[in-house]
Amino acid sequence: MTASSFLPPQRTLMGPGPSDVNPRVLSAMSRPIIGHLDPVFVGMMEEMKGLLQYAFQTENALTLPVSAPGSAGMETCFVNLVEPGDKVIVCINGVFGTRMKENVERCGGTAVVVEDDWGNPVSPDKVADALKGNPDAKVLAFVHAETSTGARSDVETLCRLAREHDCLTIVDSVTGLAGSPLYVDDWGVDAIYSGTQKCLSCTPGLSPVSFSQRAVDRIQARSHKVQSWFLDLNLVMGYWGGGSKRAYHHTAPINALYALHESLVILQEEGLENSWARHCRHHDALRAGLEAMGLEFLVAEEHRLPQLNSVHVPEGVDEAAVRGELLERYGLEIGAGLGPYAGKVWRIGLMGYGANERNVLTCLSALEAVLADRGVVEPGRAMAAARAAYARMDAAGSTG
Repeated sequence: MTASSFLPPQRTLMGPGPSDVNPRVLSAMSRPIIGHLDPVFVGMMEEMKGLLQYAFQTENALTLPVSAPGSAGMETCFVNLVEPGDKVIVCINGVFGTRMKENVERCGGTAVVVEDDWGNPVSPDKVADALKGNPDAKVLAFVHAETSTGARSDVETLCRLAREHDCLTIVDSVTGLAGSPLYVDDWGVDAIYSGTQKCLSCTPGLSPVSFSQRAVDRIQARSHKVQSWFLDLNLVMGYWGGGSKRAYHHTAPINALYALHESLVILQEEGLENSWARHCRHHDALRAGLEAMGLEFLVAEEHRLPQLNSVHVPEGVDEAAVRGELLERYGLEIGAGLGPYAGKVWRIGLMGYGANERNVLTCLSALEAVLADRGVVEPGRAMAAARAAYARMDAAGSTG
């Protein structure tokens, strides 16, 4: 076989991730490569830590990007904080809580499961009961922004409950970071992980993490070796620690880190609160258009993520065929449902650079056209509703 250069088509990515990437980020990736121990690169690493601290709203010294996707960020938290025999309370209200449970068990821990229906947030009352019933629990683990449904849980309340019972917290905010309010220090989060390919509008492949001093103390006091050499923070800290002298641990993904640095610079330029507001603005317009088509949301409004919108598929519609037609005719990607909602919902992402008016109107126009061809919606309503929503927000002074 004779291969030639791969030239991917231009897509509009409005699924659960990856999201559209800012052209500045793509440009940053093409800059000249330098050594991963080059003093100039080490200086960029130090600056990146400060930018990540801003994104997480933390002063945690141990804040860095893991050189692998969000799933490795998850493993970094669990393999460092869970030892064999530890009891961990794991909240499951979607796919990614289930993955947390799997991590606990692979670390030799015992998972005590707090379960809520998919589409609902984690119940603080159930968590309080689990903490009271398991006074020997070492960690509470839960998902801030559940990507499989678009449900947002109350990080502040859950972390407060954990601290009242001397539990550390591990929080998944892969879809939350830069898209929804998140205050790691003020809310008392001990360990948190995210991904670069969602609201940060960067390429996939890196996982920002942050650990409180309480978590660092736990890591340094372990009685067992961390089961993963690559993710052992006792070793990684030697490379990502402070100062100009760094211990070699692994060859960092240099150009991917250029990209993350640029995406964080863009976030700083926009302002974190402005980024949160922008996601809400475009969600409100998208919501107006989807509801004008008669589509119903899976998650109640008060618990809904603006950046991940799950809507029920109309009865009798082949959801996979609709997604295929959107991709083929319009170059538009939206996501399918997972678990019990496979084949029953679409997941529409509005993340980072992709949270903009053009994408909202493109999505509504394309989805309405495809559904109108199937006779399940009346054309023209979705766009009118979205434009009216934008006009109302503009009159009220909303930006984004």
